[in-house]
Amino acid sequence: MSAKSSSISAVADLAGVSIATVSRVLNGTKAVSADTRARVEAAVDALGYRANALARSLMRGETRLLLVLVPDFANPFFAEIVKGVESVTRENGYGLVIAEASQALSRDSPALDSLYNRMADGVISLARSTDLKPLLQEIPDLPWVACSEFIEDSEVPSVSIDHRQAAIDAVQYLLNRGHRRIALIGASEDYRWARQRHAGYQYALQRASLPVEPQLVRLARGTEYVHGMEAAGALLAMEQPPSAVFAVSDTLAIGAIKAFRRVGRRVPEDVAVMGFDDIPVAQIFEPALTTIAQPVRELGAAAAELLLKRLAGGPAESRTLDHALIVRASA
Repeated sequence: MSAKSSSISAVADLAGVSIATVSRVLNGTKAVSADTRARVEAAVDALGYRANALARSLMRGETRLLLVLVPDFANPFFAEIVKGVESVTRENGYGLVIAEASQALSRDSPALDSLYNRMADGVISLARSTDLKPLLQEIPDLPWVACSEFIEDSEVPSVSIDHRQAAIDAVQYLLNRGHRRIALIGASEDYRWARQRHAGYQYALQRASLPVEPQLVRLARGTEYVHGMEAAGALLAMEQPPSAVFAVSDTLAIGAIKAFRRVGRRVPEDVAVMGFDDIPVAQIFEPALTTIAQPVRELGAAAAELLLKRLAGGPAESRTLDHALIVRASA
């Protein structure tokens, strides 16, 4: 029997219903029509082992599946975290379901339906805390762990670095290199990490007795390369452009460098650029990116270990990992 023929999605296809409806039939959480139940049960019988294994897992109260909510599939930072998660879950016999948060949290999403129907044993979330609060209130007993992000005013444990201190270290490095007009390319401050990196930027300047100039702070529309290019374009339009830029992600920093180079600005000779995350492309991009390194795969692995510990009845303990300043050629 092929893997496809024994999957829950194959059962849903054969029965002509959604995956969530199959779950409702197997675990009895919501009423379905007699005709729908009969079609699902016939599909389960026809396809066999894996569908029956799922039913047995649901009867035991577990599916051996974990949901990972990712804000943006295009950002390689999140992909590296998922690799860290997978390195732990694979060894412990758990599978992963990876969903983009903006789609997974919409009301008609199969991923959201799967949470209500307990088709995932727990969740590792990299999504914004504002997106998650309503869901946490509706499904309070489902184990969650936040990774990189924090879920405020909740008991959800998190795994992260000290984002504020990392930003202070980044800006202090630029100050030590003699820069005094340092711009910030920030991200949506719906993310707590973005607010903390902004706060670290402000603190470092104030500690150096430098004003925090509002026009030097640009919040990008997203965290993709193009958004860094847009923000850098606004800085280039200033009468007195900055001599250095601190971007709150490597993707934004690389986008900024591309914008600067397009108009003939040399990096770092004309403008220094500091990133954040140390994604794989940071060291092979030209110029190689000076950045704050997060232990990205370790963050994912620690989040997975914490969630598995919670599933085993352990305490909800948050963890803070170390960051590092990586000096390369861009600043």
